[in-house]
Amino acid sequence: MPRSVNAVASRRRRKRILKLAKGYYGSRSKVYTIAKNTVEKGLQYAYRDRKTKKREFRALWIQRINAGARQHGISYSQLIGKLNAKNVGLNRKVLADLALNNPDAFKAVVDAVK
Repeated sequence: MPRSVNAVASRRRRKRILKLAKGYYGSRSKVYTIAKNTVEKGLQYAYRDRKTKKREFRALWIQRINAGARQHGISYSQLIGKLNAKNVGLNRKVLADLALNNPDAFKAVVDAVK
């Protein structure tokens, strides 16, 4: 009896990997075995960096809030401590946006907690 091979499934699997590898350089987008390794590594980086992105943005927001707060004579840690003590419900993302794009509103927030 001849060997049975599920060509439909294997072709679909290879096409899916090569589609994900579209845009890669040279054999990384053409040769299945190389493309598979590259795509797997790329997906690992994507998973890891979704977490890293959150860390980096929080650090950026903190730097912006600190810079804005110091212009009004208060440090970042003092500002956050006073905001928490007064139960002001502004998160770091919003505070950073105010400090960067709307300094008057940020000054009002700082004056409210001083």
